[in-house]
Amino acid sequence: MDALRPVGRTLLRDRAYETLRDAIVRGDLAPGSVVKDTELAERLGLSRAPVREALARLGDEGLVETKPQSYTRVTRLVSRVVRDAASVVRVMHELAARTAVPLLGPEGIRAMREANERFAAAVRAADVDAALRADDELHQVLVGASGNHAVAATVERYTPLIRRVERHLFGDAGTCVSAALHTLLIDACEAGDTEEAVRVTTEIWRALEELADEATEPRNAATSPTGPTGLAGPTGLATGPRTPASTT
Repeated sequence: MDALRPVGRTLLRDRAYETLRDAIVRGDLAPGSVVKDTELAERLGLSRAPVREALARLGDEGLVETKPQSYTRVTRLVSRVVRDAASVVRVMHELAARTAVPLLGPEGIRAMREANERFAAAVRAADVDAALRADDELHQVLVGASGNHAVAATVERYTPLIRRVERHLFGDAGTCVSAALHTLLIDACEAGDTEEAVRVTTEIWRALEELADEATEPRNAATSPTGPTGLAGPTGLATGPRTPASTT
């Protein structure tokens, strides 16, 4: 009986966090839009407590910002912030590749190739959700194989900041080239060429750093909240149990 612990509050908090995080990444909650815990709680069918906890976590991760007694809003896409996040994620993926390549077996290579096929098909179909999901799955193979929990946690924390930019740029040439870069990465992994795998990993994630300026605002962009509460239409925020998108 000692192993039984209350879980309801934690699950509600996590559900609220995952739903709001995904809505911000998708743009359903637009950059700069003000959000109110009472309205979000009503839309999600939850009490205010788990929503407040979710917003606090999103604040720690740079997806929302709060001015006490004034407002909570979705952070704007500021170029320097996105570049910093992309740099951290790049280094984590480089470390994952360096550690994982000697450990990868045929199963891991096959999983990466299948994920890249899904990615390429999604790009052709202009299906941004499927493309980003497949991209996450591909890189997660290396992160998982590395066995480094600190790397996994850091990637999970900072990737949503980058995904927001990728959604703005989806369909550009840089995104399409990623499928070819993925192939180079997979080939290097299959050949056991750690240095080449790290080099290609660097190229993939550094490209996101360089593209950040195209879909973000300069640091000195207006900082006052504008517009109404950032609630999307009926399909913007899920109101029942859902499967969160992967954000590795």
